[in-house]
Amino acid sequence: MLIVNAVLETPGIVDFSFWPVADLPPYQFMALSGSMSPLEVGSALAMLADCNSRAGAGDRPLSGASEAIRRLLEADKVIAPGGLRVHDTRTNVTVRPGCCCGLEDWREWLDVADGETRWLGHDPSPRLEHADEVVQLWPDSIDAQNAPSGQPIKIVMGDLPGILHTVQEGLQGFLSLTKQWANRHVPTLAEDLAAKLDEDLAISEPFPT
Repeated sequence: MLIVNAVLETPGIVDFSFWPVADLPPYQFMALSGSMSPLEVGSALAMLADCNSRAGAGDRPLSGASEAIRRLLEADKVIAPGGLRVHDTRTNVTVRPGCCCGLEDWREWLDVADGETRWLGHDPSPRLEHADEVVQLWPDSIDAQNAPSGQPIKIVMGDLPGILHTVQEGLQGFLSLTKQWANRHVPTLAEDLAAKLDEDLAISEPFPT
């Protein structure tokens, strides 16, 4: 069985105090879904706010929750370190996004369903290859010139659209929880925050038929 989640890197912020966050190890991955706790949603938004509040902000420190979210809203496009995490329960192999891979590009997997390949980040450097009607994924391929070692995860090409619909449902659940979170912590920005994340992470946009 394959389990595919949209994941976001956990924040590495020390002594974050603008709103409550979960006690998570830094620079790991959290799955975004409608089953997240309020503290986990807070952690996800802390990561997004920290990652997107730097450009054009100079060195001026943030003064509170509203300013942190406002800077996130001012980003040209939200950057979300992460991507899709694929786990095969049969072989216990997991392919995680590499460094510099962004969840905002998750819809590029639709191109994979059309026979294209895509870059999945580095350090680790996941690798994707097409083999007939199957997509093969390796967790880490140090040398792109040589065949990767180990057992790949195999995804039937025809299954990809359904998998991506499930990913979209998870993101829609996260978006709903985000709006609830914002109504508690930054109520005047709740609608704008939900709209910004929906647009920049391409959550609700229908898939092409």
